[in-house]
Amino acid sequence: MLKLLVTLFLIGFAPLALALSPYFYGDKVSAGEVPAVLAQVEAKLVRAGFKAVGKHVPPGLPEYGVVVVTDPGLLAAVHKLGGANIVGAPIRVGVKSDGTVSYMNLEYWERAYFRKHYSQAEKAVKAAQSKLARALGSGKPFGGSVDKEDLAGYQYMFGMEGFDSDKNVVMEALSFEEEVKTIQDNLARGLGKTTKVYEIIMPDKKMAVFGVALNDPKEGEGWWVKSAGSDNVAALPYEIYVVNNKASHLFARFRIALGWPNVGMGAFMRIVEAPGVIRDTLTEVAGGAP
Repeated sequence: MLKLLVTLFLIGFAPLALALSPYFYGDKVSAGEVPAVLAQVEAKLVRAGFKAVGKHVPPGLPEYGVVVVTDPGLLAAVHKLGGANIVGAPIRVGVKSDGTVSYMNLEYWERAYFRKHYSQAEKAVKAAQSKLARALGSGKPFGGSVDKEDLAGYQYMFGMEGFDSDKNVVMEALSFEEEVKTIQDNLARGLGKTTKVYEIIMPDKKMAVFGVALNDPKEGEGWWVKSAGSDNVAALPYEIYVVNNKASHLFARFRIALGWPNVGMGAFMRIVEAPGVIRDTLTEVAGGAP
């Protein structure tokens, strides 16, 4: 009888064991103004061997911030995989003015980004995740959940866009170098009310990714993040990436859903205009006409 009960328990628990959440909580740091909280967290990450590449305080979310870092082992894995896998290079860590710290569950995100190639990078992903936990503390997962076997072909709902959507491409240039320079120049001058948060460029593989702050007070990220859930701030910033001579983004019905997998349909309907606005903005940044 005892064996039967144990077996039934394990069967019932198995689906939960396979589900992954997009974020972990870290140990709290001292509360304060967001830049001061970001500085505390950045210092911890740098001491642990990460390289800081950018910081971001999302417009309209004054209590929240993000620091973006890279890890040498993960960068090497991304370099080896090549192509659109460049979107898996940055590691995002969120903070709140009350000292709350959150960070990406790299297994969740890289399973969605690396897809069938995840096994080739799994060792580097897990090593970087362990470094994050040692640097920031290993708290409980949060932010919703997705079965890990579903992440490689993730869609919020059947028929919605996935990682390889045709809607991702926003611009095609004459060369990789030309497209990268166009994005750099347009972000530097704030085209479309944007600014650069970070850039990671691997010129020998002709791939790059840029973190883009969407600063428009009415149509930028602040309004839709509030609706989806501000505590998932480690989903930000949005990115634009270049592979060979094509600039792309991850269409928002995929990218927002991946960062907020527990968002209800009601909340999604309140931000129904966000995917088009984001695509138009990043098209401008890439040098095209929205």
